[in-house]
Parts: sequence; C-alpha cells; structure tokens
Amino acid sequence: MPTYGRLPVSFVKGSGAWLEDEAGERYLDALSGIAVCGLGHSHPAVTAAICEQAGTLLHTSNLYGIPQQQKLADRLCELSGMENVFFSNSGAEANEAAIKLARLYGHNKGIDNPSIIVVKSSFHGRTLATLSATGNRKVQAGFEPLVSGFIRAPYNDLSALEEIATHSKEVVAIMVEPVQGEGGVQIPDSGYLSGIRTLCDQQGWLMILDEIQTGIGRTGQWFGFQHEALQPDVMTLAKGLGNGLPIGACLAQEEAATLFQPGMHGSTFGGNPLVTRTALAVLDTIEKEGLVKRAAELGERIQQGLSTALKENPQLCEIRNHGLMVGIELKHPCASLVADALKQKLLINVTAERVVRLLPPLILSNDEADQIVSQVSQLIERWSEEQPS
Repeated sequence: MPTYGRLPVSFVKGSGAWLEDEAGERYLDALSGIAVCGLGHSHPAVTAAICEQAGTLLHTSNLYGIPQQQKLADRLCELSGMENVFFSNSGAEANEAAIKLARLYGHNKGIDNPSIIVVKSSFHGRTLATLSATGNRKVQAGFEPLVSGFIRAPYNDLSALEEIATHSKEVVAIMVEPVQGEGGVQIPDSGYLSGIRTLCDQQGWLMILDEIQTGIGRTGQWFGFQHEALQPDVMTLAKGLGNGLPIGACLAQEEAATLFQPGMHGSTFGGNPLVTRTALAVLDTIEKEGLVKRAAELGERIQQGLSTALKENPQLCEIRNHGLMVGIELKHPCASLVADALKQKLLINVTAERVVRLLPPLILSNDEADQIVSQVSQLIERWSEEQPS
C-alpha cells in the first residue's frame, strides 16, 4: 500500500553508524532508523544474541513461562525502579496497554467515562486509540470517529493542567513524552515533569510517560524521567530496546502494576524468546560500553559544534538537544534538506516542518559526530541562501 513517501535509496548492508546501498555507496546514518538502532548496525553482540536464540527457540507463546522475558522484565525494573512489565511488539501497542491501564484504573474508582490528559504536538502511535491521543491533526484526519476520552492541553504548561484539574472530575491520568520527538525535539522546562508528578499525586491520577523515543539511553540517562527526581506510574518503551527487532514494553508500579489480571490483555508475539534475548544483549552492551554517559557527551559535542557553525545564520531559530535527540529549528519549512543530505550520503530527518532532527546511534565516534556537524551545517548554510530574508 502507498503509505510511505520513500526516499530513492535502498540499503542492503550496515556496520556501526554506516549504511550501504545496492550500488555499494556508503551513508552516514544520523537517524538510526528513527531512534531505533542505538548500537548502530550489525553490532556483534546483537548479531550473536539473535543467531544463538534463533538456533535454540524462537517462540512458544505467552501460555508458558519465558525465561528470557522474565530476565528482561527484571532488568528493566531494576534500571527504572518500576515493578512489572507487559511486553508488546511496538510502541503503539505499549501505549495501548497504558491507555487500557488508565481506563481500568478509572473504572475501578467508579468513574464511568475516565479521561486522559494528553498534550498538543505529541505523538503516541498510529492505532485508533494512540492516534486519538496524539496531538497532531494531520495523523487523525480521515480516521474519524476518533476514540473519545482524551482532554488536550498545551505542552510544557503546568498551569493549564492545574486548570483542567479544577473543572474535570473524570480525569484519571496524564500521558506525556519527556521530550517531544515527532513534535520537533521540544524539551520542556526543568520542573515540568516533577510538577506533573506532584499534580498527579494531589489528584489521584496516574502519570504515564511515553518514553518510546527518549528511553534506553538516548537522552543521556537510561530514561528521560531520570533527569528529574520522580517516578512515573506507567512508562512505555520500544524503539531502542530491540535495536531493530520489534519489541515494546509497558512498565508500571504500585497500584497501576496490579490492575491487569489474566485475560484482560495479551499478545501472541509480545516478549517472545528471540526479541527478549536480543533486548537483554542491547541493555548489556549499553551498560558494558558506558553508552548512556556517552550519549550525553556526544549530544553536547554536536550541540556545541552546530551552535558554533550556525551562530551567524539568519534562518536559525534555535538548536535543542537532550543527549542524542537534537533538533535544529529553522524559520521556514525545510523538508528539502532531507533529499539534499541524501545526495551528500547523510541520513537526517525533518519533523514539525521546520526542525532538522538528528538521532544518531549511541556508538558514534567523535569523528563521525564532527562529520555530522560539518555536513548538516553546510547543508543548512546553502539552503539558507535560497530562503527569503
């Protein structure tokens, strides 16, 4: 089906931060499969885990115990401070689980029409419930009627949330991204997330964090919420957890961790031996190679390099980064930069029309980071010369 406006290139091989197309041309990957391949391509630890598990056991279903799944759940809970995990196949499915938890939480409290506060410019997935939760009209258009039960508020605005609290008696949760990725690498003020935590505690709401893009070390902490002193009730993961294999996870703690009972939710493939064994290898490698700290260092290096190179550029609005989530906001729509970069054998992304988004792998070398800075800044300089003043 014609659901993708694909770029005119097909990749057949990858190694580290580099991809190779059918003609043998090499490209520097500053997108990581949209924040998925944090360990880059063909990482030996990931390859070994896949091969070993594929030669042992791929799938049995969740009717039976899965030792690798239990080990991964224990590890994620240890890293995050959460209590238990439901495994799915994608971030959208993980968010579906979180939405179902919130509704069940509300019904258990006698609320007939439980509502979840979501924020503008957010992105939570493409299923009917998650696109309804998403704060982007473009992804919703044509799929009405949307799923009800969502109340919208501005991002990074605690007062708006407090105002909703005074008027709505059916709110049961707030669902928010620690950093909005698809929304243009929007980073909230310090204290925003901890303010939400306080409000949720006051109101008896669940705090749901969508960490699908921010999780697994990308921001310079294992999880985005760890930049502040707080603990969510529910957190969702995907993307970087499997380094390319499809896996999602919905983690919960305290009351939220006890809501689902047998028969209430499930997945045929979720958490099977192959994906959970691979995800364990991903976590082991990130920890062994110190890549969480490395993501923070690389993000700062790229931020400083771009700021220096583009400081006089009249089209520049702002450069934002949280670890290896980097956004360069420009004054005019700049989607053409993606094709321009491709011609220069560099993979980047433009989101929210005017934001160049960089999501390079955590295994990037300093030289590769500097090459990204050099190429991106040169592309923007050339593009800027063609824009109205």
